[in-house]
Amino acid sequence: MNNKLKRVALLIALCIMNVFVFAQNMNTKTEDATDFMRSEGKLYVVMAVVVTILLGLFIYLINLDRKIKKLEKKN
Repeated sequence: MNNKLKRVALLIALCIMNVFVFAQNMNTKTEDATDFMRSEGKLYVVMAVVVTILLGLFIYLINLDRKIKKLEKKN
């Protein structure tokens, strides 16, 4: 029974992924928007902001982990 449930879940997941792939091919307006942003240089600004935010989150999590380890050793 468990294997059958896994197979059904996998089949549903693959069908959903298939829908997303076809949906991406049908939308041509996003290609024009990315070309415009790339030509204006704004795409690189957006990517730089995203990378900066992610780096900040990772640094915050690392510092938080260190503080928690210190508190655990103290007690």
